[in-house]
Amino acid sequence: MLLGLIVLLVAPGLFGQELTGEEIIQKVNDLFNVDTSYGKSKMTITTSSGQKRTFVSESWSKNKGEKNLVRYLEPSRVKGQAILMLNNADDIWMFFPRTQRVRKLATHAKKQKMQGSDFSYEDMGSGDAFIEDFTSKRLRDEKMEGYDCYTLELTRKPDSDVSYSRMILWVIKENFVPIVIDYYDEDDPTYHFKRLVQSNIQVIDGIPTAMKMVMHNVNDNTQTEMELLEVKFNVPLDDKMFTERELKK
Repeated sequence: MLLGLIVLLVAPGLFGQELTGEEIIQKVNDLFNVDTSYGKSKMTITTSSGQKRTFVSESWSKNKGEKNLVRYLEPSRVKGQAILMLNNADDIWMFFPRTQRVRKLATHAKKQKMQGSDFSYEDMGSGDAFIEDFTSKRLRDEKMEGYDCYTLELTRKPDSDVSYSRMILWVIKENFVPIVIDYYDEDDPTYHFKRLVQSNIQVIDGIPTAMKMVMHNVNDNTQTEMELLEVKFNVPLDDKMFTERELKK
């Protein structure tokens, strides 16, 4: 999941490198959307009462995030479950090993929580959403999480069907990793209800990658931590992996 400039006419160098909002978000988008990827991750959900639930899964992505497949390894009650997301999560299927059945989710399901976490299906398979569904505006540069950052405001386009009315991104100047993203309510652009903080940035296959992501839901007082245990980029993947038939394997 998970992404126009008004350049203030001030003294040269105040903003550092003079990139437009569109140029910055394009670099962020390119960083997120590598051709193919494989990952193994641990997701820990902390409920409002402080209880924790942990899932371990493998995932594969192709066509710059347009196709995504997730298979659960742990805990035992979800082992073998799989989720296929196509067309940037507009089409979602789930496989349940106990019944050996595949179920297609309704179109609006992409806005729902994935395994009850604070990440939606849309967050996990948004593809080019930063570019296609939002207009960007560069704000004043700020320091965030110890990094010198570009600050961007993304506003949803009128004809877009994404879950967020707007987002604020703090993008590390050195590598274009969005270190913090604030999400605003679908219907109320003044209501900030989620924040994503990324950390432990490592260079994997030449790509700066956040190995840890924490999504905090202000409204529900819940939190989901995603830790990458293994990740590879630009790996060979067969298209047939991303089909309803292959979900059962």
